[in-house]
Amino acid sequence: MQDSPIDRKYLGTILEELLTIPSPSGMTDAITTRVCHELEELGIEYELTRRGAIRGNLSGRQNSPDRAIVAHLDTLGAMVKWIRPNGRLRIVPIGHWSSRFAEGARCTVHCDDGRVLRGTILPLKASGHVYNKEVDSQPTRWDGVELRLDERTSSAEETRALGVNVGDHISVDSRPEFTETGFVSARHLDDKAGAAAILAATKALLASGKELPLDCHILFTITEEVGAGASHILHGDVAELVSVDNGTFAPEQNTAEYGVTLSMMDMSGPFDWHLTRHLIGLCQENEIDHSRDVFNYYRSDAAAALEAGNDIRTALVCFGLDASHGHERVHMDSLISLAQLLYHYMLSPALFRRDKEALGPLSDFPSENNPSAEDP
Repeated sequence: MQDSPIDRKYLGTILEELLTIPSPSGMTDAITTRVCHELEELGIEYELTRRGAIRGNLSGRQNSPDRAIVAHLDTLGAMVKWIRPNGRLRIVPIGHWSSRFAEGARCTVHCDDGRVLRGTILPLKASGHVYNKEVDSQPTRWDGVELRLDERTSSAEETRALGVNVGDHISVDSRPEFTETGFVSARHLDDKAGAAAILAATKALLASGKELPLDCHILFTITEEVGAGASHILHGDVAELVSVDNGTFAPEQNTAEYGVTLSMMDMSGPFDWHLTRHLIGLCQENEIDHSRDVFNYYRSDAAAALEAGNDIRTALVCFGLDASHGHERVHMDSLISLAQLLYHYMLSPALFRRDKEALGPLSDFPSENNPSAEDP
């Protein structure tokens, strides 16, 4: 890799701070506010949707077509489904994750009046001294776990008196740990690590003093984990959308643990031929460690944007994440590689002059045999 313009210390600091702010889908006001303050510190103008998705605006020499880079601030979590007769809470997941990874989690119940109650998610049969081998044989499912509050309660009435209601949000502790070997272990690296990489790339761009060739929007969505994602933050001038999220490790996966990974396809279909290969070219040109992968059970903000009817080119770039939606781990080198790619992408020309218009003739339509960028 060439000398990186990315401030590694800043990336780690902002990532750790984002990880400490609870933000399960549906409860994202605090993380939205923090990112807005960060944009203000960087001197970036921004706008908010009604519910709190963020669009930061970086001006370039040309204001159309625009490009956008997006990550999501919402995370997995849970919600109170029922208050059991013994005062403990039956819970259901927010987002798609296994109760296997909820067992043992420290968490917070967020009540209507602003009160917060601490607790632990446990399997129904949690004591080996009582249940012996039944602890190991009980099924892994959400109706097989419960939330034990750190309060004096042994009945549903006592728990309700604490202010707990059906429908209360539950945030799961991130518990980030940064090691001397460069690894970061935490819950919710998906996708706060992506958001931190975007902020670090933007900070480097502003410090460079270089002019963007075209307007670029940095987007932070708040409903990706429940499927909505970037369906509500784009506008008609955006022609290129790069989604930033995690790449996953498993047999027959090709994700780079210490570099950036470009997804060629996920469960929503292939990503744009030209935009994806433009990004690969930037990695090659700037000696950024990278790989290509295809994901099976995966979708991102890009899918939500397309499903909402946006006619845009999309790509997905990823940091390497082990144990996604579980006990996650990333290496800082992967985040630096990702941020460096985003930095060079923001400085690259628009792919095609014709993308300024929604409709056009065949004469300027690009083909797979001509994937090079064309400066408008």
